[in-house]
Amino acid sequence: MNPIPPSGSTPAVSVASVRGAASPWWWIPTLYFGQGIPYVVVMTLSVVMYKNLNLSNTEIALYTSWLYLPWVIKPLWAPLVDLLGTKRGWIVAMQFLVGAAFALVALTLPAADFFRWSLAVFWLMAFSSATHDIAADGFYLLAMQRHQQAAFVGVRSTFYRLAMIAGQGGLVFLAGRLQTVLGDVARAWSWVFIGLAGGFVVLASLHAFVLPRPEADRRAPAAARHLVRDFLAVFAAFFRKPEIGVTLAFLLLYRLGEAQLLKLVTPFLLDARDRGGLGLSTEAVGIVYGTIGVIALTCGGLLGGWMISRHGLRRMLWPMLLATHVPNLVFVALATLQPGNLAIVAAALATEQFGYGFGFTAYMVYMMRVAEGQHQTAHYALCTGFMALGMMLPGMAAGWIEDQIGYRAFFIWVCLATLPSFVAAARLKIDPGYGRKSEPAA
Repeated sequence: MNPIPPSGSTPAVSVASVRGAASPWWWIPTLYFGQGIPYVVVMTLSVVMYKNLNLSNTEIALYTSWLYLPWVIKPLWAPLVDLLGTKRGWIVAMQFLVGAAFALVALTLPAADFFRWSLAVFWLMAFSSATHDIAADGFYLLAMQRHQQAAFVGVRSTFYRLAMIAGQGGLVFLAGRLQTVLGDVARAWSWVFIGLAGGFVVLASLHAFVLPRPEADRRAPAAARHLVRDFLAVFAAFFRKPEIGVTLAFLLLYRLGEAQLLKLVTPFLLDARDRGGLGLSTEAVGIVYGTIGVIALTCGGLLGGWMISRHGLRRMLWPMLLATHVPNLVFVALATLQPGNLAIVAAALATEQFGYGFGFTAYMVYMMRVAEGQHQTAHYALCTGFMALGMMLPGMAAGWIEDQIGYRAFFIWVCLATLPSFVAAARLKIDPGYGRKSEPAA
């Protein structure tokens, strides 16, 4: 989930090399909460907002899927973050820029041509967020000793997940409540984005003071001399990895079904029952999908990590693959039965999200395996780029497919679209003990 900058190796940083070092508790929670918010706004809130503003599923899925592109191609400009200025400076600058983008979205929504202008601003926000990810994860490596890096990985993940809950849950609920109070969808979403803009200005101002100043976080002009040569060598080394064709097929196909599903879950929940949806209010979607669903997703991910540490990736790959894809059948059931009981809907969504979180762990651990060796962080960044590409391309067509065949048939199609991932997984070669925590000596 968290992108990693394509630098060559992890630098070792001593305590003495960090000037003005505050406790990591002063800045890691806010840094990674701030990393998660713009991502969830671009990827999820934009879908909910455009659905509330009566855009078609075809338009929503096509254009919001394009917003994945900055995360697909971020390895191409990541070296610039290393060479120009400091990562600390990039973090603060990008947070101010994201805050400005939030304000611009708020200004565009009352306009007649709001879709074109707001989408352009979301593009700016997406590139700023991807650049912030590069700088933040690089800064984490520079400002922390290795034992601290390991100790705070869980903190990073927790606050990133909290950002997802705040975005998909809290902000969606707030937008729905404001729509009820104000009676105007565009004004309601404008106020949400005004609040986000103010929050990010405060966040950037806070980080300008509390982020430490590692001595290693400075420009290295000599590195620019061989940048192009070294950069191309890193790419070439990635594509020379053994079984790279199978690896790329797995990275691109693992979420072929899920990539289409994710773009239509919110429209399905919001659409009227005579349109084939469940007719939920925006507030209800914020609770059952953005809050309960994300909590279930997080719990599934935690269990998945523990299971791989116990049994290894090779043994857990197929159970996790099944856990990722089989729960998609709950959407076929929801579209067929259209239950009016919110508790049933919440339980179904929690089941699917738990399975997805559990199964997605295998995908993340496999990417770590692929990235092992020289240029580990660069190759992991390339893996995340292919991961984003695997989400972007299928998602672009999802809305059009649903508009042609309806929700029930679309969800059946999603289940069928998971089959190529099983074929790709069958071709993988994984060491039996990979990912398993070593047993202590007797």
